[in-house]
Amino acid sequence: QVQLVESGGGLVQPGGSLRLSCAASGRPFNTAAMTWFRQTPGRLRELVAAITETGGITNYMDSVRGRFTISRDNDKNTVDLEMNSLKPEETAVYYCSVLIHSNRYWGQGTQVTVSS
Repeated sequence: QVQLVESGGGLVQPGGSLRLSCAASGRPFNTAAMTWFRQTPGRLRELVAAITETGGITNYMDSVRGRFTISRDNDKNTVDLEMNSLKPEETAVYYCSVLIHSNRYWGQGTQVTVSS
């Protein structure tokens, strides 16, 4: 059974930083790309960042490129998202996700609120 557990969300002021972490269990994840999504009420879930199996290639949505950094530790089965210069419009629930054999798995999400 694949399990993903996110942590690190919270309240931060505009311009501040947060580091999200996702702990994966249930199978080895070093053969799967990992992703972070986010969702606000009434909107579709959107892909924020992705990282390949070995961490050699990363990709970001345009609005976060240069401010967010995705990384992974395959020994610990974790994937992190470092978020800097956060904006109020980035208030959302952030989800860790992995696609394995055509099945997409999700964590429960962690709330990030950017507000003064």
